Amino acid sequence: MTEYAYGPVEILLLGFDGNQPRAALREALADLVVEGSIRLLDLLLVSVDETGGISSAELEDGADGYGLGGLVLAASGVAADEDILEMAAHLAPGTSAALAVIEHTWARQLASALAESGGYVIHTDRIPAPVVNAALAELAD
Repeated sequence: MTEYAYGPVEILLLGFDGNQPRAALREALADLVVEGSIRLLDLLLVSVDETGGISSAELEDGADGYGLGGLVLAASGVAADEDILEMAAHLAPGTSAALAVIEHTWARQLASALAESGGYVIHTDRIPAPVVNAALAELAD
């Protein structure tokens, strides 16, 4: 069987108030890594100042200062400058976000089996959790 070293990868831009993620977000991310649901390939903190200037900091460059010490990246540097600029375009001036590149480890076996059988992904969409929850709550009413 085809054995992939990595499953599907997703780049997430996680906005938050202030200049660093709160403890709940940090803990949730760490828990997902520890339980093996995701592999954290890269993580940066991206900020846009009031004049539109973009800055970013790699996890290694100050993880402890951001409350993210202890997280180990599997492929630091995989988020390219183009990725950072593209994602920063979604941020309003004076805001910050975490840019997380994650591997969906749960899907690695499925991707391997799909490739082995000659199949391939034709299309994928991700529906954000707030949208799913609102739609299903509306259906339940």
